[in-house]
Amino acid sequence: MAYSRGSWKVRLAIAAIVALFSIVSYYMANDKNPVTGQSQRVAMTTDQEIALGLQAAPEMIDQHGGELPEKAAQDRVDRVGGELLQALNRDLAQQGRQNPFPFEFHLLADPQTVNAFALPGGQVFVTAALYREFETDGQLAGVLGHEMGHVLSRHGAQQMAKQNLTQGLAGAAGVAGGDVSSARMAQMVGQFVAMKYGRGDELESDQWGVRLMGLAGYDPHAMIGVMEILERAGGEGPPEFLSTHPKPANRVAYIKQVIQEEYPDGTPKGLKP
Repeated sequence: MAYSRGSWKVRLAIAAIVALFSIVSYYMANDKNPVTGQSQRVAMTTDQEIALGLQAAPEMIDQHGGELPEKAAQDRVDRVGGELLQALNRDLAQQGRQNPFPFEFHLLADPQTVNAFALPGGQVFVTAALYREFETDGQLAGVLGHEMGHVLSRHGAQQMAKQNLTQGLAGAAGVAGGDVSSARMAQMVGQFVAMKYGRGDELESDQWGVRLMGLAGYDPHAMIGVMEILERAGGEGPPEFLSTHPKPANRVAYIKQVIQEEYPDGTPKGLKP
């Protein structure tokens, strides 16, 4: 009995050390975002994000059947993405800031998966299945701007820092509980809690999309058309509270709110659709 109690105390002490180390490491992982000027808890530097994105890009391209061999389509993606990037850099220069991310835009050959995503560091991807649905350059700009927002806000590096914390605490729980099931349950709880950050990231990137579109001369209302495309493609889908992506119908209301905040007197005339 004494041995069992002593063993439990040792496990508890080790668990406390592991948990404390994980928490301290997370809160010490501070870095200033060069684009927003805000302090963030991230798992890597901007240079490491860029290197990670470049390293992972070929694998992501292979997973989606390679890049679409249609030069005109890729040129269109590059042109619209370049307009957003130039507008961003001009705006940051006026604020005395600089964008460290060398964005590259890829059109993937995947004909079935309606999706767009970005890797840390500036690698942005759009599948052919989504690209075929675009009716205007503005809709393409909305998607590219949204994905650029994930990079500019450093969401990937933030999520990695949170995952490191969650894994550390899950490991501590497993040590304290003395079995694998304790760690597994703690990890599931951590993943569930982290989902709300994913939804928040999506909304923040919607805000970036609206802002970048306006800076580049595109009507941000085109993003509403993108949400309609995603709504059709998503079908029933999982309940919103179990998804990292808010339902497109709910994002429409948020996008309208952001447009109103960005343009309280109405969007300027002459914006490209």
